[in-house]
Amino acid sequence: MRLDLHVLKREASLAIGLVILLLGSMTIATGSYPPMVVVESGSMMHDNEHGSVGAIDPGDLVLVMSPDRHDIITFAEATEPGGEHEGYETHGMPGDVIIFRKNGGSDTPVIHRALLQAIANPNGGWDVPGTDVVGEESGFVELEYDCFHGNSKLKIDLSIITHEGYITTGDNRWSNGCQYDQQSLTDENGELVTAIKDEWIMGVASLEIPWVGAVKLYASGTAGQVTGNTWGNLAVLVAIIISAPVIIEMITDRLMITDRLTSTDEDEESNDVEAAEAASEEE
Repeated sequence: MRLDLHVLKREASLAIGLVILLLGSMTIATGSYPPMVVVESGSMMHDNEHGSVGAIDPGDLVLVMSPDRHDIITFAEATEPGGEHEGYETHGMPGDVIIFRKNGGSDTPVIHRALLQAIANPNGGWDVPGTDVVGEESGFVELEYDCFHGNSKLKIDLSIITHEGYITTGDNRWSNGCQYDQQSLTDENGELVTAIKDEWIMGVASLEIPWVGAVKLYASGTAGQVTGNTWGNLAVLVAIIISAPVIIEMITDRLMITDRLTSTDEDEESNDVEAAEAASEEE
């Protein structure tokens, strides 16, 4: 019993050490803490029923890269014909996805795509990188954004912008329609979310690890938007992880048996040769 308890403590210590090492490594690599977030809502889904690998679905884990280590590229910049960032995509669509606090508040952070950035022009108005907007205070910016109702133009009203920042939206065109956050998203106080300031941004969405975060959502009672497809894929993943050591051990044992049989055959063959040589010498 003492031996079993000692082994259990050792294994537990190793497991805790590995978790700490992993979290520490990810924190150093991303420059942010926590280094990852679990996606709760379906506002970024591309397939509304099943979810899809490559997009951001409820139950996914997403690594969070510090904005100090990654220049944010907006949808407007990534779709500008002939632009420096033309063709740039993350998580299935042009532009970067950012994690931010609504109006800098303390409620649950939002993970949405940066559509465009408004930069104050020294002479007044706003400049919008990736477009031909320079020093304008009003009017609309049209983006080639795939809207639910078949309208390929998403129009962003410049007059709603009151300070420098990013205009954002979720990728889910069924739930978001053709709206952006600064039209429809409110903070914990019921106030409409304004352009996202740099200091409100927690990070930029990096690597997506599908399905794994669904366990955390289930434990916290917030798994309502996790799809059945995610649960099925997670079950398969868990089964593979559990069975992998057994399969590896079986293969290793089979290889070791094969090596021993080969070695025995070689020894027997060597003994036969030696016996034949000895008999020949006696004759």
